[in-house]
Amino acid sequence: MMTKKIDLHLHTNVSDGTDTPQELLENVKKAGIELFAVTDHDDIKGNLAVRSVITDSDPKFIPGAEFSCKDSEGKYHILGYGFDTSSPAILDVVQTGHDFRMGKVRARLDFLKNEFGFDFPQEELDTLLSMDNPGKPHIGNLMVKYGYAPSKEVAIHDFIDKIHFKSAYVKPEFAISGILAAGGVPVLAHPSYGSGDQLIIGDEMDERVRRLLEYGLAGLEAFYSGFSAKLRNEILSLADKYDLYVTAGSDYHGKNKMVILGDTGLSDTSILPKGMVKFLKNMKVYED
Repeated sequence: MMTKKIDLHLHTNVSDGTDTPQELLENVKKAGIELFAVTDHDDIKGNLAVRSVITDSDPKFIPGAEFSCKDSEGKYHILGYGFDTSSPAILDVVQTGHDFRMGKVRARLDFLKNEFGFDFPQEELDTLLSMDNPGKPHIGNLMVKYGYAPSKEVAIHDFIDKIHFKSAYVKPEFAISGILAAGGVPVLAHPSYGSGDQLIIGDEMDERVRRLLEYGLAGLEAFYSGFSAKLRNEILSLADKYDLYVTAGSDYHGKNKMVILGDTGLSDTSILPKGMVKFLKNMKVYED
């Protein structure tokens, strides 16, 4: 196996991470990671920025994205890997996700002002809305800055999450079809985690995976920061059952999450699940 340390779920400041793409590349190298993917929410600009500076001597790189999806059955985060970043199909999903995201940011700001009287200087709002893909962490940090909450986590849990959206999300079938049409591999991110604190296991997990398989889902993120061995083994069993790819990712966001770069739970890459071997071969980053 040529790759000893893998992290395929990383965010830059193009979405809700704090590292620039260039800083992320440097931190990946410092962490000894030999294969990585940038998976910003609803955007591919971080991938383009990394690709513009990466060299043959740097760690191997796979383009990626993470799409926030929802339908009548629940919420999903769908990861896409190895797609053509210039494909109209993936750009359509990216633009749709971005438009929903910006609409929710504006709605959250209005909600906080109308319900709680939280207001911010116009220059702060202009800066927030000029970001590529602002989200709840950005609003939470702003609330902390102006004394409306003691921490970003409290801001999100006690205030921002009080507003709910029924339909302002990409449909999972749309994200999956766009990834496939762009030549990529669609993977269900952190499958055990649903909306909020929801934990999905057992028959509910099996049914969820089967439903997404109908749309073309091809893989499961079985190795993930925060997963217990029990959760990881359940997902690996499902991957075997349905002959799916397996991936590993930390969900690193820099300073916006207490997640260590490279913390995926995949400690021994000398013996990989067959689904991961298949995935790495598909990405052309594996040697027997």
